[in-house]
Amino acid sequence: MTRTLRLLLALVAATLTLTAARAQTDALLTQYFEVPSYYNPAATGTTDMLRIRGASRLQWVGIDNAPRTFLALAESPFNLAGKRLGAGLWVRQERLGLYDDLSLALQVSYKIRLAGGTLSIGVQPGVITEKFRGSEVFIPDDDNYHEETDEAIPRSDMSGTAFDLGAGVHYTRRGFYAALSCTHLTQPTVSFSSETSSSTEAVSVFEFTARRTLFFTAGGNIRLRNPLFEVMPSMLLASDFTFTTVQATLRMRVKSLFSFGVAYRHNDAVSLLLGAEYRQFFLGYSFDYPTTEIARASHGSHEIVAGYSLRLDLSGQNRFKQKSIRIL
Repeated sequence: MTRTLRLLLALVAATLTLTAARAQTDALLTQYFEVPSYYNPAATGTTDMLRIRGASRLQWVGIDNAPRTFLALAESPFNLAGKRLGAGLWVRQERLGLYDDLSLALQVSYKIRLAGGTLSIGVQPGVITEKFRGSEVFIPDDDNYHEETDEAIPRSDMSGTAFDLGAGVHYTRRGFYAALSCTHLTQPTVSFSSETSSSTEAVSVFEFTARRTLFFTAGGNIRLRNPLFEVMPSMLLASDFTFTTVQATLRMRVKSLFSFGVAYRHNDAVSLLLGAEYRQFFLGYSFDYPTTEIARASHGSHEIVAGYSLRLDLSGQNRFKQKSIRIL
């Protein structure tokens, strides 16, 4: 008998009182502006920096088995045959109830000059690995909606892997940027199969399909008369054509060392953001307070982003070349 894990996940989501926004496959980070290449492969190599970032998000603290997300990524520009390109890599691990997700992606982008700015085009091949911990399923005796013998609920641990593909474009000009990308272009389906103990019994097949998701981001840096301050507005729109969410963010940076700001995610949460930079190091924190009924059960969400950046010399002339004294 064929079943879809999406139905099973809906059951788990209802049990955990999760909101509809979580039906989207990709993690939505409050500090999305610190990890732009996670949402768009064309955002790799848009600066002269090798950037390494790690992010951890604890969603809806106070609710058992709420989402927990970890993300690590690196991206850098490079030159090849006189052309400017970018490359990146990211890995994401997320746990939601009895459901685990591990995704990995490689990225490459190509830059061209356009209308006084830079247009970047990127692609992102990767893999999705999904796991359901069926051995931990528990149905209370007083549950009037589900039965212990329900064949739609697997009782063994299952996992599967599928190829994934994404693409995007990114345009920047005079400190402002706009980007459009689409993840899960092929809407990959991860198939799980669980064979029963008896070879004469039927084989149950479960599937999970990653929804094609559209991301649009935009933002920039606005210099004030006082050069010590700059305002940094930005926004993120995410839609899988069933659920859509929009976040607007306004931050201010002081002396290129500290930043603070607020954000609002439609029909979800308001956020406070803090950040600090010292030389090549960065540390950011955000706290989300729910604006929906979830606030009755959760104390909010916490997110930390840490990173390191190293400026690269892509001019082809290394100012730090050394010569041996033997050949002077």
